[in-house]
Amino acid sequence: MFSWLGKQGGGRERGGGADVVQTVTGGLRDLYLRKLLPLEEHYRFHEFHSPALEEADFENKPMVLLVGQYSTGKTTFIRYLLEQDFPGMRIGPEPTTDSFIAVMYGETEGNVPGNALVVDPKKPFRKLGRFGNAFLNRFMCSQLPNEVLKSISIIDSPGILSGEKQRISRGYDFCQVLQWFAERVDRIILLFDAHKLDISDEFSEAIKSFRGQDDKIRVVLNKADQVDTQQLMRVYGALMWSLGKVIDTPEVLRVYIGSFWAHPLRNTDNRRLFEAEAQDLFKDIQSLPQKAAVRKLNDLIKRARLAKVHAYIISYLKKEMPSVFGKENKKKELINKLPEIYVQLQREYHISAGDFPEVKKMQEQLENCDFTKFHSLKPKLIETVDNMLANKIASLMSLIRQEESNMPTEMVHGGAFDGTMAGPFGHGYGEGAKEGADEEEWVVAKDKPAYDEIFYTLSPINGKISGISAKKEMVTSKLPNSVLGKIWKLADCDGDGMLDDEEFALAKHLIKIKLDGYELPGTLPSHLVPPSHRKPFQTAE
Repeated sequence: MFSWLGKQGGGRERGGGADVVQTVTGGLRDLYLRKLLPLEEHYRFHEFHSPALEEADFENKPMVLLVGQYSTGKTTFIRYLLEQDFPGMRIGPEPTTDSFIAVMYGETEGNVPGNALVVDPKKPFRKLGRFGNAFLNRFMCSQLPNEVLKSISIIDSPGILSGEKQRISRGYDFCQVLQWFAERVDRIILLFDAHKLDISDEFSEAIKSFRGQDDKIRVVLNKADQVDTQQLMRVYGALMWSLGKVIDTPEVLRVYIGSFWAHPLRNTDNRRLFEAEAQDLFKDIQSLPQKAAVRKLNDLIKRARLAKVHAYIISYLKKEMPSVFGKENKKKELINKLPEIYVQLQREYHISAGDFPEVKKMQEQLENCDFTKFHSLKPKLIETVDNMLANKIASLMSLIRQEESNMPTEMVHGGAFDGTMAGPFGHGYGEGAKEGADEEEWVVAKDKPAYDEIFYTLSPINGKISGISAKKEMVTSKLPNSVLGKIWKLADCDGDGMLDDEEFALAKHLIKIKLDGYELPGTLPSHLVPPSHRKPFQTAE
């Protein structure tokens, strides 16, 4: 269940912070090997749920898994982020990507086939060998020297078609493979096409395989520039309705709306919305390296809780089995009564229902097991894991906080991410309070004649109006008093409790910024300071 950044994590080895990262990674690895692994092995956890973790699982960079039906733009999305082609990339309106492709950093461009990939101890894919040649022939690693891939890896999945034929012809359990990846990645991005919102049976099953990983899921409504605003509202509503039927969670999923490819927008009505949504999505992806240590810890806790529940289930089944006769009948009875057993264990050990594995899947797995070979409950193994969760995890959390405070914020750089950070095409550049930042003339001056007309109707005395007079005009904006109070503080540059004509014009400009949907600055930017107040204002600063 891991998806982490360890020693290889894109820039983490710079400076003294590397020691802290290695300590966190080493600490978690040590906890797993000494505290949790014995419990997993004793109760055959790996046969039922997830394979044992290896060195590469702890030191892997954050991974992003892309899932969607065919022609929703998954491969194009990767191309958009990297701003370059990658080996094995195929793009087209028909189903082109028929393989799982792990796009990772490498000094030279090239492909590594699946069979070679699962024997590489430096890659976190060794346990995928259990899915057989049918899968491994459809799995590859695409390596290339790209700045983005120094911090994250991206997993491209085959486009999902509707119908039963594709599921049969795959030759491997597609949903099981997706579940394996979901347990180890940091982010799962579900892509939808604004023109094809239907969720096929296999896509529905694929989404359901992400059970327990809801916090990792993000949704992208792609190709949104191909519909107008009215259609987009209907499409968004239909998407949320469709998702509500397959994702069993009361929380609303975060949906990013846009057109994620480097081509002109077909419909520019929602350009500002698309830019804001892309910026939010980029921030979410960029934060993955910084949050990787916490994700690592969170996945260990989830795994430990599941392993404990599994131990209670297996030991209960062992306890209920007869010693001599009627074993097979008793086995069938216990499997049929598994939902009742879940409820009994919840009450006896005070466990949340959400910690238990899916009943139907567990029943299917138990059919092929010999219950007499299960082990009885060993309280010492449970106590060891409880101690890990109660004490050891807390000390590692403190270490992670120390790491975050001592090290500079790490972000994903390169590719499309650099195009959103600075310059005139950065998100929000030249808009709202930033308007006029690179102009010599005071940005408020163009509207000042209109503001002056209002100012002089408020009966200024000695060139200034009182707070009461200013309030009468400012409240006509219908903004709440908390916002108007902040605008007053920003506009009253000399702090005399009155406004001259320039300060009043500034107040009206700030009101306009807020009414246009932009945020007010925390402090007044230098380019908004009225000309007659600049020298004394800057001196006071």
